Amino acid sequence: MMKALDISATGMATQEMHVNTISNNVANLNTIGYKKQRAESQELMYETIKEAGSRSDANSNYTIGVQVGSGSKISGVRKVFSAGAPKVTNNPFDLMINGDGFFGIIKPNGELRFTRDGAFNVNAQGQLVTKEGYQVFPGITFPPGVASVSIGNDGTCEAYFTGQVEPQNVGQIPVFTFVNNPGLHSDGNNLYRQTTASGQPIQGIAGVNNTGSLQQGALEMANVSLMNEMTDLIKAQRAYEMNSKVMGVADQMLQTVNNITR
Repeated sequence: MMKALDISATGMATQEMHVNTISNNVANLNTIGYKKQRAESQELMYETIKEAGSRSDANSNYTIGVQVGSGSKISGVRKVFSAGAPKVTNNPFDLMINGDGFFGIIKPNGELRFTRDGAFNVNAQGQLVTKEGYQVFPGITFPPGVASVSIGNDGTCEAYFTGQVEPQNVGQIPVFTFVNNPGLHSDGNNLYRQTTASGQPIQGIAGVNNTGSLQQGALEMANVSLMNEMTDLIKAQRAYEMNSKVMGVADQMLQTVNNITR
């Protein structure tokens, strides 16, 4: 009966993490470029009371065994990198990646971070930056007096000036891909950084070799489905309630035994 208390406690802790993950997904429903999380659980070790295949007598073996589980635990919280719905903004500095890949972001200390959030802007020096003022790799600067800006599907940035027919090429925005996207570490502020699990970033041209092409004047919204999250929330809540009920039943059984032994 004490084992039932411990097992149900692990189940409640597991479902609590599921609810926390769902809560974070719902909280970021309108976050640009957010990728939903999925909590994954696994069973704990088993206590083997009778091994399957062991001798039942001198001439036969047990065809099934007896194992008692120890509950469950969270094995990982996976980010799901499916595409989010596009939102057309017509802002020339808003960019969306149609497909796989990430924008490179240069931190003030020179380190490179990665994002799917393409809500960019220009600072006082004409540099293409994020909302926090971090430069977009490799460092795109638009000269003063620009009348309009064009960013192609391959990331080529061109500046148009009044009275000039031909645009000025100011650089090209690359797209980075990884062997294992879920292995990236979330730094907050819609930024990721590479880890040993994700592998090294592979720099490529947008729209070439399985990298996504860029779309100017649009943003990628979160890939969170509110209906699916609510369904998962109900399942997690019911599982939590059932584990709680098991704990209550085990407590009542212990109380009964305690009353008998008095």
